Amino acid sequence: MTPAAEVRPNRPPDPRLICALDLPTVAEARALVEATWDAVGFYKIGLQLFASDGMGLARELKAGGHRIFLDWKLHDIGATVEKAAAVLAEAGCDLLTVHARPQVMAAAARGVAGSGLKVLGVTVLTSLDADDLIADDHSLSPALLVEHRVRQALEAGIDGVVSSPHEAARVREIARASGRDDFLIVTPGVRPAGAALDDQARAATPEQALRDGATHLVIGRPISAATDPRAAALAIAGQMALV
Repeated sequence: MTPAAEVRPNRPPDPRLICALDLPTVAEARALVEATWDAVGFYKIGLQLFASDGMGLARELKAGGHRIFLDWKLHDIGATVEKAAAVLAEAGCDLLTVHARPQVMAAAARGVAGSGLKVLGVTVLTSLDADDLIADDHSLSPALLVEHRVRQALEAGIDGVVSSPHEAARVREIARASGRDDFLIVTPGVRPAGAALDDQARAATPEQALRDGATHLVIGRPISAATDPRAAALAIAGQMALV
């Protein structure tokens, strides 16, 4: 996936920048990777590509030297999650999401034990607001529910969480109080200054999210829908370099 004949700037991409390959086909995802490989440190493969040979693409990209984030949000009985996580660990990918439920997170941790695959618990989706949580029978606000699930993630022994940038500072505070300075905070809902929010209810700029404690930023449409995806990714990386 890295065109050897093409000359690119001699600097590594920012490993904190995760480009979401939320595209209809594997061919479109490959084209985006080929356009942005020198600007992006990670690629996220979500459910859309999962439905069209996402695992094959993950192995292909990994073989090409890219870091891979499997955003598949596993949620099932513990035994099933443990077995699925163990299979995914064998692919050599880097990050895997599961729903932040105690049994699910603990099972995933067992499944990936001894591998390089890190497990992230998805706390509260960034498209949800307080009214959405009330409709789903939650009495807690998004911020308080994230705190609750972060503590459960720490107890389960997983590697980090996915949360909105608005909760990043509090997540970092809770993790440090537990002696987990290595705890990953992966934040979707990141938009460059002036960009459309799309379906993200709790968004922030790249610089703000990193200053608040995020370790990785997931950015999709501001890159994939740009006229020049590489230029868009490099511009975002430039904002991130300020932190």
